[in-house]
Amino acid sequence: MSPAPSGFRGDRHDAMALTDRIHTLGAALRVRHGTRVHKLTVSAGFVCPNMDGTRGRGGCTFCNNASFSPHGYDGGAVARQLASGRAVIARRTGARHYLAYFQAYTNTYAELERLRALYDEALAQPGVLGLAIGTRPDCVPDRVLDLLAAYRDRGHAIWLELGLQSAFDETLARVNRGHGFGEYLDAVHRAHARGLDVCTHLIIGLPGETDGHARETLTRVLEAGTEGIKLHPLHVVRGTRLAQDWRAGAYRPWSREAYVATAADLIEMTPPEVIFHRLTATARAPLLLAPQWCSGKWQVLNAIEAELARRGTRQGSRLNRPSEFTNHEVSSL
Repeated sequence: MSPAPSGFRGDRHDAMALTDRIHTLGAALRVRHGTRVHKLTVSAGFVCPNMDGTRGRGGCTFCNNASFSPHGYDGGAVARQLASGRAVIARRTGARHYLAYFQAYTNTYAELERLRALYDEALAQPGVLGLAIGTRPDCVPDRVLDLLAAYRDRGHAIWLELGLQSAFDETLARVNRGHGFGEYLDAVHRAHARGLDVCTHLIIGLPGETDGHARETLTRVLEAGTEGIKLHPLHVVRGTRLAQDWRAGAYRPWSREAYVATAADLIEMTPPEVIFHRLTATARAPLLLAPQWCSGKWQVLNAIEAELARRGTRQGSRLNRPSEFTNHEVSSL
């Protein structure tokens, strides 16, 4: 187990330690908007084309959205969910500015007018400065990108979050992802043509992949151009085909030490101007089956900082470029 760095307090972390080494979303938002900004998760009742037969059946082998969506399949009113989130943030930090994060399932997979109504509802709520839209690379038609660009042109902060997971088509087929790397490249190109910021989701530890796959995936993503990165460890949750493989001994989750070492490698490879939106992910009991270290984020963030400190490195160290950021926040990791 990695040693705790100075500043560690139980299951929390000294924010300055990690963000002095990594360009985090919380710090980037504070610089851009002049105030602390939090992401508030919204579940808007979307579905997935990889589950309803449009792209495929059964969904990704690792996917049970209830494992990461606090609202599960609620699909409740956007305004009500954001009000609830604001109340929680007010008690915790007192922050009054937010991004509405449409997270669960595929949040561009609907008729344009329905999307417009949902996004407009979110942007009309007190303190909401913009949107983060989680979706698949094969579900961002031009008309949706035009809508997001129109919001951006009106001064809203807009992030298009694309779930790539791996740049290897054989891996994507193995986990029944339903798209390839080519669809991702096309989506990024069309988003950038409209001046939209892209955050790319990557999963470390997918079946059949090694740390070398993770580094090559990041290399390809950086070559394509992305403004943000989310790193996720693959965890096994109930109700998935991955859970069946795990029970049968066909899949073995990565150790925390292996994940931390690979995450540190990727951070060192990433240019300083790219923003890390997340460095780890968790699942809640009783859905989480393995590995148990994915039940809490702060110990993992702590270990990543400790590994970078041990190496004496930071984001972009492998590029021999000077650091271009100053961070003072960790709340969005």
